This record gives sequence, C-alpha cells and structure tokens, in this order.
Amino acid sequence: MSSGNKAYEKKTFDLSSLNGISDKQLEIHFALYAGYVTNTNLLNEKISEMLKTGKGGTPEYAELKRRLGFEYNGMRLHEYYFGNMTKSPKELASDSKLRAQLDNVFGSYDSWKEDFVKVGTMRGVGWAILYQDPTNGNLSNHWITLHEEGNPAGFRPLLVMDIWEHAFMVDYKPAERAKYIEAFFSNICWDSVEARIS
Repeated sequence: MSSGNKAYEKKTFDLSSLNGISDKQLEIHFALYAGYVTNTNLLNEKISEMLKTGKGGTPEYAELKRRLGFEYNGMRLHEYYFGNMTKSPKELASDSKLRAQLDNVFGSYDSWKEDFVKVGTMRGVGWAILYQDPTNGNLSNHWITLHEEGNPAGFRPLLVMDIWEHAFMVDYKPAERAKYIEAFFSNICWDSVEARIS
C-alpha cells in the first residue's frame, strides 16, 4: 500500500467437512471473502493516492470512502463468521459465562436462540449478529442489512451468521434458509464466541 497503513491479508479457515455446509459452498464463500480483502486494500490505495494528489473531498473521493465501509465490513464480518464455526462442534456449556448471560438477558438459552433464528429468517439479505454492549455488558440480537449499515456503534460482535444467499445457495434453495440456519448452529464454535465477550 502506498499509505502508511499495512495491507490486509486474507485469513485462512480450516472448515472442511462441516455439518450441512459443503466444501463447495465454502470454496465459493472463501473466494467472495478474498474479494473483500482485495477491494479493501485497493480502495485504501486509491484513497491515499487521491489525498496525495489533492483530490480529497471530491465526489469521486466521497464515493470511494463510502464504498470502503462496505468492503471493509464485508471483510471483517466474514472473518467473524468463519471464525465462529468449527468442524468439531460442542454444545454451549451450561456453566459457561455466555450461557449465564444469555439466560439472564433472554430468560433462557432457548429463548435467545429462538429470537436469533427469527432474526435470521427475516426477509432480505444481511447478517444476524449477537452483540454485546461493552458499556454495560448487555446482549442483543440484531439484523444488519448491508455490511456497513445498522451496526450498533461500539458494540462487540459475539456470534455472526451470514444470511446473504451466497452463504447457502449451493446447498439450499432460497426458501430453505431455515435449514441453512440449522446447519450453521450445528457448526458453532462456542469457545470462539465466548472468547469475544469483554
């Protein structure tokens, strides 16, 4: 990169042989994620060059800055998503810190899961995310439409589920989103999710 910032590197995730999410589906999804990394770096380079040549504040500069939020958050949300899955899943421990917080906020793990799944089955494409508010520790489920729109400022993503059709179109029809969500839940790495709690 021409600016003082370091280029972002594509991360790798060993997720072959997941339950209900095929390796072919993952291959396509990983390629899409790689595009977000590439575009984030490219946009940062272009923005840096525009600043150096006195073109900051132009309409072209503004569009690049807006696009950067989409590409950057696309990169980050996919890293959270792939990072909170495992090919060796275990149930969320009944004595875990996260389980205690879910029980406290939602009344029970099952009530939380029901709400999270309902968020995930809402019409449209986007993300279902369990967030923690670091100011008071509260947990809440959110629907994020585009990567850069709807994220609550300062909140910490704990569990991230991609609901864009590219996340499941190889394995499931668009009308079978509920089956994809069930498959996603069978692959959650609860240790990774819990490690994100502040």
